Amino acid sequence: MTTTHGTTPARGSAGRAWGRALLGGIVMASALGAGNALGEALARLLGADGYARQLLPAVLVSALAVPAVLGLRAVRSVRRLPMGLGPRTAAPLGFLRGMAVTVSCAAAVLGAGTALGWVRWSGLDPAALAAFLVGNALVAVLLEALPEEATLRGYAWVSLRDRLGGVVSALGTTVVFLLVPGVSTVVQAGVSRLVGVAPVPMGLSPEGQDPVAYLVLLTVFGLTLVAARTAPGAAPLWTAIGTHVAFLSVNRVVFEGVQRDAGWSAKVAPAHAAVLELGYLAATALVFVVARLVSSLVRARARRLGTGHPSAATAHSVGDWTAVGPLPVPAERDGRQAPDIEWARASSGVERVRAAGAGRQGLSCDRRGARVFRRSGV
Repeated sequence: MTTTHGTTPARGSAGRAWGRALLGGIVMASALGAGNALGEALARLLGADGYARQLLPAVLVSALAVPAVLGLRAVRSVRRLPMGLGPRTAAPLGFLRGMAVTVSCAAAVLGAGTALGWVRWSGLDPAALAAFLVGNALVAVLLEALPEEATLRGYAWVSLRDRLGGVVSALGTTVVFLLVPGVSTVVQAGVSRLVGVAPVPMGLSPEGQDPVAYLVLLTVFGLTLVAARTAPGAAPLWTAIGTHVAFLSVNRVVFEGVQRDAGWSAKVAPAHAAVLELGYLAATALVFVVARLVSSLVRARARRLGTGHPSAATAHSVGDWTAVGPLPVPAERDGRQAPDIEWARASSGVERVRAAGAGRQGLSCDRRGARVFRRSGV
């Protein structure tokens, strides 16, 4: 069959993008399954219990997933978009941004639920709650948030977005996200048998949860994380990580606080719990989407208006600036002698100054010092 020149490469590129996205999901599922199984075996070997027993698998999952996906990203010859980790100095702010938006939306929605009588709160133990939040945050980052965001909203989403549109990339990444839990249980069962620990039941949803409700929640959660990943900021992947940790923390306190000894909990009917969870996730996603739209509009307006002209007040003197280069540069810093200044009376009667020999590219301002600008840029 004859193909038009350019069609086959486009298909191949899209196919490779989907392949890389699935590879990111496989890395995450393999790391999650193997890390949990090996962590349980290591905890048994070391006699670890309590919090250490939770922390060991979390450390192993991140140790397996994050270097692997960073290595896959490094070997790509063509990389249009960054993974979104950003500079290290921007990571804390990105993380806190995700936490703040998610917790604020959760507080608003749960507050509305409390006003409606859907939520009844237990007594608060501040010390126990603080201890739980700190310990849970560390495990959540290492076991779920960091490896999942790096492999999925980092590697998988960027692989798709390099070739496909935003909507397709978001939906594709979320589909891969839905497949990870089920595949990880298969990996964990296999590795568990190899290392001699009890295998977990295999399935798309955790044991005891309604599969349909779980997949709906996971879908909305996945799209919310994509919205956080695409929010404006220097380290958007850390914003998604913060959102991920905040979601896990809120849910474990509100809906599982008694079982986890969190120091605070709530009693909520299952139907109301689903509405509240989906509600605050949707609100969180909306905040990030609106922030992105506003940022895009601001950038578009700035491009239309162009860069502003420097005022004379920002120049030490007219003679200190030359008209060579994209921006006014002090002549002394550029290694050139400052041009002579000539005053000339314009037809309007306002005296203007021009750098001698600069021609149309010279600087111009009125004697009142109202503005300095390039004639070619007006």
